[in-house]
Amino acid sequence: MHARFTQLMFDARGILRWISALPLIALAGCSLVNPTPEAPAEPVPKSVQPPPAPPPQPPPLQAVAVAPVPVAADGLGHVALLMPISGKLSSAGISLREGFMTAYYQAPAAQRLHIRFYDTAELGIPAAIAQATHDGAQLIVGPLARDAVVAAAAITGARAPILALNFLPTGTPVPPAFYQFALSPEDEARQVARRVLADGHHAGIALVPTGEWGTRVLAAFTQELQAGGGTLLAQAPFDAGLSDYSPEITQVLRISDSRARAKRLEAVVGSKLESEPRPRGDIEFIFAASQVNTARLLLPQLRFHYVGGIPTYATSDSFEPSSGANQDLDGMLFPDMPWMLGSELTDAVHDAARTAWPAGGPNRNRLFAFGYDAYLLAAALHAQAGATQLDVPGLTGRLSLDAERRVHRELEWGAMHNGQAHLLPPAAAN
Repeated sequence: MHARFTQLMFDARGILRWISALPLIALAGCSLVNPTPEAPAEPVPKSVQPPPAPPPQPPPLQAVAVAPVPVAADGLGHVALLMPISGKLSSAGISLREGFMTAYYQAPAAQRLHIRFYDTAELGIPAAIAQATHDGAQLIVGPLARDAVVAAAAITGARAPILALNFLPTGTPVPPAFYQFALSPEDEARQVARRVLADGHHAGIALVPTGEWGTRVLAAFTQELQAGGGTLLAQAPFDAGLSDYSPEITQVLRISDSRARAKRLEAVVGSKLESEPRPRGDIEFIFAASQVNTARLLLPQLRFHYVGGIPTYATSDSFEPSSGANQDLDGMLFPDMPWMLGSELTDAVHDAARTAWPAGGPNRNRLFAFGYDAYLLAAALHAQAGATQLDVPGLTGRLSLDAERRVHRELEWGAMHNGQAHLLPPAAAN
């Protein structure tokens, strides 16, 4: 397979500005790979917890045969970044790429990885991986979409080690030399369950949206809660497309039972009684996971139904910084990445980004942080061939590996007060 390479030299500030303007780039020490007309993409093949000690050790990177690798004069070799820079996922791919290159330019010049970019929307997954391996990549970062990650895992034969930017579906065999890094709502739900237990709560209820996302998040939360000795007393899926969740709230809180008791008492005494419906009295916590616009409707309705004083936990999907739209989230407890809640590294990256983009620059969202950490992981894996343990402080959390080479993110915790997120201290050790 033939490919065209272009290499241009820029200073750090210039390139960081330029990548926000161009859909495809070639960078200092970096190359862009385009597909050629005579080389169509091949068809896509059809195809957690931290482990108990001592963990089983996965096979090292060398377990996958790789074609002879040309190494740069400084001995660093190169890393291939497989991203959808065009097509329907281009916005996500570009945000991720901008974070990746920000980390690249924050590294000392002598330690920067040599990067080549492959647009998976143009090349396709098998062709992009084959091209990157043929070009001598010592590590492949990507692909991004889950179906693309499944396709990458199904590839047999010689290839470079892969750091996939999504998790394989549960039950999918994990090939050797295959790392997985994702912003997983299920992992967040498990951390919420551990925090609930660490905060001394053991019995509660859950409200989640109907659909696949809510089902997965609730299952992960429930499994972790029960593994730690907690109990989910009741759950109520609700339609997030609506704006009134009163039926589900009153059902899961058993407020209708309270009203029925009042009516029975009125029948006994034969007169109308002044009474206030009460929720069930055994609730120690509420797990209310949803997207942020839904959370802004759900939490006030919970307070209206007399449970405003019960600790209410969510995932980071329920939070997005806003100057005036988050007042209704007051009291919500949630995990999130340091990029959203603050850290020394976050401050340093913000300072660098402001220098590079004085006028504001591109959207530095969670995917930007995800791309930044993808570079940190690539650098760590590149330096430690066959790594089975990592400890990397990143923008998306403190990053570590499990026995199946899945990257886990230990998150920070925030609490909403007066419409603002405030960093919480770590949970007390049990």
